Amino acid sequence: MRIGELAERAGVSAKAIRYYEQIGVLPPPARTPAGYRAYGEDALDRVAFVRAGQAVGLTLGEVREIIGFRDRGETPCEHVHHLILRRADELARRIADLSRIRRELRRLAARAETLDPTDCPPSRVCHLLGPAAGQPRDAHSGRTP
Repeated sequence: MRIGELAERAGVSAKAIRYYEQIGVLPPPARTPAGYRAYGEDALDRVAFVRAGQAVGLTLGEVREIIGFRDRGETPCEHVHHLILRRADELARRIADLSRIRRELRRLAARAETLDPTDCPPSRVCHLLGPAAGQPRDAHSGRTP
């Protein structure tokens, strides 16, 4: 099949297919006498694997590593297991960070309801994001400790 058909069947663009070849997650295909790329069904399976890896948050570099195991005749399952656990831990940290940011945004929103914009001096830019009245400022960073 040609690149357009592969792209359509795989649900990606032809540009993505060429990029996958360039970075080594898809091997270079055979060429027709006219120079067109000629892909086999295995290319469709490979692109599906790439998309599945990306869907769970793996980078193309990580997907390339996994494919490298298989291309060397090794089973990549243990490596994939490690990557999945690491990604789950990263997500847990990111969720905790996002929860902290959400709490801070809600605190700021509640504070905004008590502030009068006319009380905001021009030197502070916006007193909503500055330190709360009465809170000391860190002498080095200008931040509230």
